[in-house]
Amino acid sequence: MRPEHWLYTIPLRLRSLFRWAQADQELDDELSDHLERATEKYVAKGMGPEEARRRAQLEFGGIEQTKELCRDVRGVNLMESFLQDLRFGLRMLRKSPGFTAMAVVTLALGIGANTAIFSVVHAVLLKPLAIVDPSRVVYIQEHWQDTMPGLSVGSFLDLQRQSSSFKDVSASNNGSFNLLTKDNPERLDGEIVSTSYFSTFGIQPIAGRVFSPDEDKQGRAHVVVISERLWRTRFQRDRAILGQTLRMNGLLYTVIGVMPKSFDPLLQNTDVWVPAAYDAQQIAGRDVHYLSVMGRMKPGVKLSAAQSELDIIAQRLQQQYPIDNKDRGFQLTPLTTTLLGDQRLTLELLLAAVGFLLLIACANIANLQLARARSRAKEIAVRAALGASAKRIVFQLLIENVILGIGSGIVGVLFAYWGVSWIVAKGPANVPRLSQSTVDGAALVFACCVALFSSFLFGLAPALRVGSVQLTEVFKENSGTGTGSRDRIRTVLVVAEIALALMLMAGAGLLIRSALLVAHVDPGFDAANLVVGRVGLSDPGYHEPAVARRTFERLVEAAAVLPGVQSAAVASRAPLAEGWTSSGVIPKGKAIDASNVVNALLQIVSPSYLQTAREPLKAGRDFSSQDTREKTLVAVVNETFARTLWPGENPIGKRFACCETGPKRQLDPVWHEVVGVVGDVRARGLDRQVQPEFYLPLEQMPPSAWDWVGRTMDLVVRTRTEAFATNELRSVVASVAPGVPIYQLSTMRQKIAGTLEQSHFDTFLLSLFAGIALLLSSVGIYGVLSYVVAQRTRDIGVRMALGANQGQIAGHVLSYSLRLIGMGVLIGLACALMCAHLLSSLLYGVQATDAVTFLCASFALASIALLASYIPARRAMRVDPMVALRYE
Repeated sequence: MRPEHWLYTIPLRLRSLFRWAQADQELDDELSDHLERATEKYVAKGMGPEEARRRAQLEFGGIEQTKELCRDVRGVNLMESFLQDLRFGLRMLRKSPGFTAMAVVTLALGIGANTAIFSVVHAVLLKPLAIVDPSRVVYIQEHWQDTMPGLSVGSFLDLQRQSSSFKDVSASNNGSFNLLTKDNPERLDGEIVSTSYFSTFGIQPIAGRVFSPDEDKQGRAHVVVISERLWRTRFQRDRAILGQTLRMNGLLYTVIGVMPKSFDPLLQNTDVWVPAAYDAQQIAGRDVHYLSVMGRMKPGVKLSAAQSELDIIAQRLQQQYPIDNKDRGFQLTPLTTTLLGDQRLTLELLLAAVGFLLLIACANIANLQLARARSRAKEIAVRAALGASAKRIVFQLLIENVILGIGSGIVGVLFAYWGVSWIVAKGPANVPRLSQSTVDGAALVFACCVALFSSFLFGLAPALRVGSVQLTEVFKENSGTGTGSRDRIRTVLVVAEIALALMLMAGAGLLIRSALLVAHVDPGFDAANLVVGRVGLSDPGYHEPAVARRTFERLVEAAAVLPGVQSAAVASRAPLAEGWTSSGVIPKGKAIDASNVVNALLQIVSPSYLQTAREPLKAGRDFSSQDTREKTLVAVVNETFARTLWPGENPIGKRFACCETGPKRQLDPVWHEVVGVVGDVRARGLDRQVQPEFYLPLEQMPPSAWDWVGRTMDLVVRTRTEAFATNELRSVVASVAPGVPIYQLSTMRQKIAGTLEQSHFDTFLLSLFAGIALLLSSVGIYGVLSYVVAQRTRDIGVRMALGANQGQIAGHVLSYSLRLIGMGVLIGLACALMCAHLLSSLLYGVQATDAVTFLCASFALASIALLASYIPARRAMRVDPMVALRYE
């Protein structure tokens, strides 16, 4: 008869488990019925009732044996064994509260840390972007001279027309909007986008509609799509907002749609989207590269095929526009990689670090289990003598470990909830989607898997060791004739703990050294008592360059006379801000050719800026009020600019072309004369390399540059003391430019702290994990040596009885400890050196293989481990030979 598939037996097994009494009664009835039928058969053949029943029983077999066989088929015996082992495991753990508590806390730390970091990794890296089929959406950039700028409007439109690999291609650039409200004006972060922007991401509005192609043209009425966040906070989810107008940047925009709160494809916390409506001047300006371009590939089109098509289009544009597009190509990358690639390495390193921490915790618990197993050896031997198989004993011990793992997992999840809340509250603000981190279903599944994996990892070796125990070995140990050999498994575990701890300590040490070096980097200016706020003159009333310039000059004059202010100035971008403007420059004497262009940061400043920021003047002079458009166009450059364009020469009086052309466009550049050289400023971050940078005076600002900077500049104020009421600056701006807010208002020290926030946070987390690893590895050393001393108490007593002094006994124990530490340190150093290159991109001013860091980490680990070895060594010194020998 063909056996039933195991799937068909599941209902029977569940019924037998939860309604076993009824199932047993039914089994008795069925067997009795079979016996009666067999008896009746033999009676029909002429046998007497007693003989017929005896023959039926002989044919049927033992009733109880048949019952056991049926129970085995139903899985009842297996489930009963499991429940017995479960109850026994709980009882054994309750009998050892100290061991249970230490094991649960140790493993919970590892599980909690892993779950917390996994929750962050899942939210930031693994969770797909809230768009339709994000794997088909790519980010398109230009590549030129080792830089990856955006696209010009003309290149974007050519790409949109000529490419056949994309279903949609769209463009976006950041735009800030001053929203007029009943109270104070509000600054909104927005995007200026092409019509195809929303279809590229495949997301529909929750109310209203998105732009039509006709609305993305010059001269059409202004429309806006707003975010659900703005809809909720500013308009209380009022659906009547559709069709109403908002006054932004001095213009009336009609609200036509509301996008869902999950729609943030570029992770910029955008609140409003308006049509780009590119004009003829923007389309012709192919030397202005600022657009973010995204494309949705058609079904079936591979990334490599799309890249090949872009290469062909780039070659075509190079031939068509030899000046603007020379040496420029297109680079295609998945949108997720572009947006989250900078965070991937850091988060993966943190996940690896907590993985190491979990391994150390498992090794520690395995050591505790091995030590505990020695005291349970007689119990296991007795169970084996009574008939328990090795398989059954190992299974029962693994059940104990699973109970321990599940308990640790529950506590670890509680740790993870706290850890994720802390990371979200204290974590760096520039990590995208960090606020979405939570211990959700995926994190709970991960925690469960980690708990079960850990249970088998730390419990398998002790279970196999105890399950293979022999009676003779137990009796030898109890009679004092055992060999007392050291446990090699425990030794291997401790060496592994030390190696893993050293790897974490070395990585933390490198990050700490890097953070210390960055913190002491000279930013190139005096950050003390410097206050910075951003002001954007986006209203049409400031469209004329002369009006915008005069407004900023009035802001400087009004701020400079405030009580407690030493000086004030404006700059297109204060140091350590984002969104810098760069420009290609060519020194006088070289051909007007793209191969001679040097990319440099552009700063437009008022005459008092260098004095206010206290950027040291190295040569020449500062700007003055005499530097107007009617005079010679001048510039001040930083030292890196001077060395790059005129190596070994005096830059004063030299000329270069940039950012402005004459009637013949690129072939007729406007020249600027260098009148001063200032020290290098780390404008883009303390841990970023200094780039060539040049300054132009506000009075000589090219008219087109007002569009580049969006008529937005930083108001920089030098105060006499740190205590300064920033609200006074708000009042100044409100009086000079009514309806215009000042935003991103902070001290320069706060900006510096903000740029270091992520590196310091990452360093703190890795250092915390390294510290826990050091503690756990020290506990492991202590546990092994305590075990060795306890195991060799009789040997120590004999040696002391034969004349060994306390120093020799302590030296013997410590020498064993040193061998463990030495092996762990050597293995850890080798592994750390092999993995150190992974940290290279996170370091500043220190090599990934820095010898000082590795030596310091090794010395610190060895010192703490030796300190942990001292207590067992001291215990060995105090062994009384008579007591030890009498005990044995």
